[in-house]
Parts: sequence; structure tokens; C-alpha cells
Amino acid sequence: MSTDFFILRFFEPHCIVNHNPSSFMSQLDLLNIPQRPRRLRRTAAIRNLVQERTLTVNDLVYPLFVMPGTNGKEEVVSMPGSFRYTIDNAVRECQELWDLGIQCIDLFGIPEQKTEDGSESYNDKGIIQEAIRAIKAKVPDLCIMTDVALDPFTPFGHDGLVKDGIILNDETVEVLCKMSISHANAGADFVSPSDMMDGRIGAIRESLDDAGFSDVGILSYAAKYASSFYGPFRDALHSAPQFGDKSTYQMNAGNTDEAMKEIELDIMEGADIVMVKPGLAYLDIVYRTKERFDVPVAIYHVSGEYAMVKAAAAKGWIDEERVMMESLLCMKRAGGDMIFTYYAKEAAKRLR
Repeated sequence: MSTDFFILRFFEPHCIVNHNPSSFMSQLDLLNIPQRPRRLRRTAAIRNLVQERTLTVNDLVYPLFVMPGTNGKEEVVSMPGSFRYTIDNAVRECQELWDLGIQCIDLFGIPEQKTEDGSESYNDKGIIQEAIRAIKAKVPDLCIMTDVALDPFTPFGHDGLVKDGIILNDETVEVLCKMSISHANAGADFVSPSDMMDGRIGAIRESLDDAGFSDVGILSYAAKYASSFYGPFRDALHSAPQFGDKSTYQMNAGNTDEAMKEIELDIMEGADIVMVKPGLAYLDIVYRTKERFDVPVAIYHVSGEYAMVKAAAAKGWIDEERVMMESLLCMKRAGGDMIFTYYAKEAAKRLR
């Protein structure tokens, strides 16, 4: 066989569009073409030119903790560099975020009081509701997402109502619907149910529509695992479970097919965006989600992941900025369309 004939056959369209990398490489070997992938890594300009995924400030969502009082700012001990703010200072923080190019926050509140029925969660003058109004008054174009779950609002620290040590599903969903309507009424752009109760997305969607809030979106914590990475977050909100754990309603860390089922159900019920939480330890779930479903996918770079980087950096064991940027880029690479991260401000400054 002549060399010309072999080259002609090799470059036929069906060979070029061969999606089997090993087959493609073996054909190059037959042509005796030397492989030098490092040519595309030789300089920073070349590396930037061929980079497949890019992180931008538009990808970042900043979780913001608000607390009662005025002119207050408290650092979360287990999350160095992350703070609880009174509403007046939260407004100033949001202006700073906007000036950095961060266009979205996820709002979490510490109520004045905790009650067994979680009624403070849907108080029109509650901490979240008042924070939404104050922020929108000063930074009107900022997208505000609000956490919808009961763990900060009851003395039990669970995401639902509790009776005789059991987390109630349907009764909790009723409260979550009231909570979502109150957030929408205050001006929230998205409600973000993080509770993992069955059927809550459909119920919240119907309640919002019936109340005239059809334009308010739902970001569902669709695949939220009963993870050990949430400890510092619970410190921030004073919301640690007072008995047991959350494994009867949040997901088993060993399951992936179950995540696909949960996500599919939430999409069918009306979720506009779905989330995988935690982030780094669950990038396989993010990848499967993005491959299977044509919806925006959010990732939560959770408090435990953040705290571990902070702790290692404080010991001088890692370069914090480089690890931060690598972690966020990896979440983007896995399929995340948006990343909820306590590093949002630092990352935004670095990206600028």
C-alpha cells in the first residue's frame, strides 16, 4: 500500500471524527507522527489560548449570613474570613460584592427566636425578609437567592418539623411554602429549598404561582448529601442538629443513581436550577447531572471544604490562593454553571 493511499484513507471524515482516543492515537502511531502535547503548554499565552474551561466572576455566588442587631460583624471561628452581618452591614457588604462584579448572593438568616413550629421562618418582618428589602433598596440589580429550610428556625436544628424524634415531611412542606411566599413577597429573585423533603419543589412552585409570583425562580438543592463537611456552616447559623443526624432525609454518600432520581423529580416538579452539595467530593455527581439533564447546575463549595483550605494555609502547607482557584476551576470543569463559595470575594479580586 502506498503512503499516499494510506494518508488519504486516514484522513477520511469517518476517521477524523473517531471519538475513541486510543484508536485515534494508534492511527497516529501507524503514521509515525511524534506526539508532543507539551507544545500546547510551552508558554502562558499558549496555555490560555487552548484552555478548555474558564472561571469568571459571573460564575460566583456568595453565601451571606445575616443576624439580628445593628452595626454588627462577627467572624465565624471555624470559617476564618467569613462573617455574620447585621442587616445594615450586610447591605454594605452587598454593595462591595456588586462593585467586585459578583451579581448573586444566597441569603441565610439567624432569627430572633426559634420555635418548634418554625413560624419565624415566614414572618414578614423576619430576619431574611427584612434583609431582602434592605439589600434591594440599595443594590436593586443584585440577584438574591434565599435559603428555604427550617434548621435555623427551630430548636432542633433539623431541616423539617419534628414530632417524637421524627422529621415530618408533608407538614414541613406546608411551612416551606409559606416561607417561600414570604421571601418572594419581600423581593427575592429565587428561593432555594435546601431541606430535601419529598415533593417540596412542586408544592412551592404551585404556591408561588397561586400567590402571583410566577417569575420567582426555584433553585433546588436536588442532590444534597448527609455530609460531614457542613460543620462550620452549622456553627455560622447556630443550627447543628440537637439529636441524631440528617440521614433520614438527606442522601447517602455512596449513591449516584439516587441523585439522578432526585434531580429528575425536582426538574419535573418545576426546579429552574438544580444543585449538587457538597462540591469537591461529589464532582462525579455534577458531571453525571450535566451530561444527563439540560438545566443549569449549581455546586456548593461547602464550609468544610473552605475551612480545610484555610487551616492548611494557616499552617503554611499549601498556597491558599492557588488551591482556591484550582478548586473553583475544577468545579467549573466538572459541569458547574455556578459555584456557591465563601471564597467568592477573594476569587473575584483574583480574576480582576
